[in-house]
Amino acid sequence: MARYSELTLTGVLQKSSNVGVSKLALAMPSSALVDTYSRFGLGKATNLGLVGERSGLYPQKQRWSDIERATFSFGYGLMVTPLQLARVYATIGSYGIYRPLSITKVDPPVPGERVFPESIVRTVVHMMESVALPGGGGVKAAIKGYRIAIKPVPRKRSGRTVATSINILLIPQALRLRVSRASRWLLLSTIRRRVNTTAAPFQRRSLVPSWAAYCVP
Repeated sequence: MARYSELTLTGVLQKSSNVGVSKLALAMPSSALVDTYSRFGLGKATNLGLVGERSGLYPQKQRWSDIERATFSFGYGLMVTPLQLARVYATIGSYGIYRPLSITKVDPPVPGERVFPESIVRTVVHMMESVALPGGGGVKAAIKGYRIAIKPVPRKRSGRTVATSINILLIPQALRLRVSRASRWLLLSTIRRRVNTTAAPFQRRSLVPSWAAYCVP
């Protein structure tokens, strides 16, 4: 595990620093952190009607110890399904608009509900883009000419101590396009081994068919 004497907020995200997010969590009321997670839909049903679909496990606590707040900030003490996690990052990719998930195309699109200010979420997306830049943990996922926002998420699987990882990519428009719009693709992958040497190249290859289907240059 790397050690850093000092990190900016962007650096905390770029390096996926548990120490950094722990310090942030301890600097705010526990209710603020819990409310933020809740607004993203954690602990809420995804309501797709799939076999085995679950709502995960979300703590309902009035009092939090410092260690509980710290570990909760980087994902311990709760259970989140892949669908819930996809909904979180779809909300980020929509710059703060929360929409219900759907397996089939919804036409016209659901307007959704704004749960976070657009300016704040755009800043977060720019910070996530730094993960694929030199010095970031997802540099192997970078694709020349495109903006990629990515977040490595270390996890525990089925109670094992072996770390699993999920990497999330949000693919906005090609850099040469000037139209400002929300991200179009979200790729969520679970890799059953340690992080970036496997996950990043896999995701880069997985996106190519989607781009080809949409005639992305």
